Amino acid sequence: MSTTTLTDINDVFGQAQDGSVAALIQILNERLADNGIRTRAVFVDNVLQLLCEASTDEQLDKSTVVEKIRTILESIAPRRIRRVKINSRLVQEQQLLWFEEISRDPESKLLWAEMITLKQPHWVQRTLRDLRRPKLRVDMPEGASKSDLRHRHRSFLNNAIGVLSVALLLIGIGIWAYKRFLLAPSATGLPAVEQEVSTEQQPAVGQLPLPESYDAFARAVRIAEQAAKDGSTAATSSDWLALAARWQQASDLMAEVQPSDERYQIAQDRVNAYKFNSESLLEKARQIVD
Repeated sequence: MSTTTLTDINDVFGQAQDGSVAALIQILNERLADNGIRTRAVFVDNVLQLLCEASTDEQLDKSTVVEKIRTILESIAPRRIRRVKINSRLVQEQQLLWFEEISRDPESKLLWAEMITLKQPHWVQRTLRDLRRPKLRVDMPEGASKSDLRHRHRSFLNNAIGVLSVALLLIGIGIWAYKRFLLAPSATGLPAVEQEVSTEQQPAVGQLPLPESYDAFARAVRIAEQAAKDGSTAATSSDWLALAARWQQASDLMAEVQPSDERYQIAQDRVNAYKFNSESLLEKARQIVD
């Protein structure tokens, strides 16, 4: 008789986080066993169709069941699963085509149904979670299917994308900090203190415009224009991640524009627009891998 080890539990939870429907069902059944509820599920049209069955109506109290399932699934945060439809009915004999049956006549086959949307963790939180996940060494059994190998390969790529995303973000922050605090003061070849004295002595009327290295607005526009141009040829997840870091850098530069600048309102609008572009590209990179 085999026993369940901590490694087995961690492996099932990790598979559930990767979006395995079978692993999700196993965890749900374990956590809902005390309520007398068993579950079955299929993933159809980007919706996890979940069937909850119990012996009595009281065990399937809608508010209790929906909240408990929402809490369980959001603690797992499975990849690619955002929308969940919870269906409930009194327990019946095993039916392989249960989803087709309730789809044809939901009013007579179900006690109730509820569609919920799961809160998704921030991509940085998800990446850190994946990095902290124990690296399990599980030997492939003889005759393992190609789908098993593909699943493991996708898991590896998902982790790699997460690590690369964090690395690019840190590189972008480092470049911005370098230009902001180290490169900008020496743009005219003078030390920072001498530069301040020199500009104070210049007449206000004849004062020349600041060089572009000082102009956060102009630098942001230049970076955004180049990112938009390069976006037309981007084709891989690495390309999208690199572009996302540049859009985020452009957004951060726009945020530096001071309220006294006549372009301040335009800059505020572009802060959000550039940030939206960055987040969209990060999502696109993850979809390519998924």
